[in-house]
Amino acid sequence: MEKQVTIKNKRASHEFFLVQEFVAGIQLTGTEIKSIRDGKASLVDGYCTFTGNELFIRNMHIAEYSMGTHYNHEPKRDRKLLLTKRELKKLAIKAKERGFTIIPVVLFINEKGFAKLTIALARGKHAYDKRETLKQKDMQREIDKSR
Repeated sequence: MEKQVTIKNKRASHEFFLVQEFVAGIQLTGTEIKSIRDGKASLVDGYCTFTGNELFIRNMHIAEYSMGTHYNHEPKRDRKLLLTKRELKKLAIKAKERGFTIIPVVLFINEKGFAKLTIALARGKHAYDKRETLKQKDMQREIDKSR
């Protein structure tokens, strides 16, 4: 039994309102997928952007594979995301609206062994929204304690 790999972007729900989520495949090299299977990736600084009609993820850090040779990958290179034309068109229209951005939320390995990335169409939170979210989390934690 292989261990499940799930890498989350914890800052995403704190910094943004997640409006809509999509699951996308990622175009990776051999050493990148091996590094992800070891759990050595970070989504914190990552964001998605369109280049032509294609969606790319930028600043996602995948550590170099320890057993890699001179064929090892560059840790923060742009990686192409694989979505349907309909999903890409929908994201492109929404991303052009003021205040919307596309951010990575969760990186995981599916049952077939492919790396998938859950991305979200998101709108940034203001400082008062962040405080409100923290208050709600604290209240929920108190309710759970009293049970």
